[in-house]
Amino acid sequence: MSFGQGGASWGPGGDGTPDWAALAEESAARARRKKLLMIGGGVLATVAIGAIVTTAVVTSNGGKGKADKNASQLPAPAKLPEDTSAPEPSFSSVAPPPPPDPKEFISSAEKDKAPITVDGFFPGKKLTMGDRVHLKGATSSAANCATGTQGALGSILTNNGCTQLIRATYRKDGVAVTVGIAVFETEARAKKTADQASGGLASLSGGGVDTFCRGGTVCLRTANSYGRYAYFSVGGFLDGKRVTTADKDVYAVSKDLTNFAFRQIHRRGQLQASQAAAEPNS
Repeated sequence: MSFGQGGASWGPGGDGTPDWAALAEESAARARRKKLLMIGGGVLATVAIGAIVTTAVVTSNGGKGKADKNASQLPAPAKLPEDTSAPEPSFSSVAPPPPPDPKEFISSAEKDKAPITVDGFFPGKKLTMGDRVHLKGATSSAANCATGTQGALGSILTNNGCTQLIRATYRKDGVAVTVGIAVFETEARAKKTADQASGGLASLSGGGVDTFCRGGTVCLRTANSYGRYAYFSVGGFLDGKRVTTADKDVYAVSKDLTNFAFRQIHRRGQLQASQAAAEPNS
């Protein structure tokens, strides 16, 4: 006779001793059921994860399709030219000739063909150098160069073949300066004249300028040359006062005018050089 209590089995002897074989079999049965439940739960979890992954893949595929659609709406890439064999620009290896040197056109009568006039060298009624204004007085031009000189300079000009002497006088603040430009056939003759210079240029009065630097008055005299031109100056005070090295005003006016004479000679060369460069087959 068997009685069950609390799931335990008792032996048929009824002596209260547990049926150990039956208990072992029951424990094994419970373990098998638990294992099956655990395996079943794992299958369900696997199925659930698979469904999630499938959903994600479908969603991803849907997004990709939309991106592909948007990409198809972009403009087509520009087409590159198929023929890239067009010739490249070529450059001449021969350097262009240098521009003419202005000094070449004022160094000899052969090239220096522009008219020689007083207004060409000394234009206008005044000369402005920076903030200094010099008023122009009388001017002159002579084929006999000696007539515009004092002392030995006349014979020196003549002996070296001077063909024309142009003079102009300027005044500023009680100082007057006459500047003269002598014309020769060649640069060598002009330079020789400047080197041999003695005596000096004769001052030119008139046009609002009284006589100055005459009668033995000590004045400032200069001589120089550029190209086939020799240029000179004589300057001093209008009141007849003798010039000393301390009289900076006389030196300043004389420097302005001799610099201007040089620039005008050089400008003459520039104009003729530019004209020659512009002419065909020059």
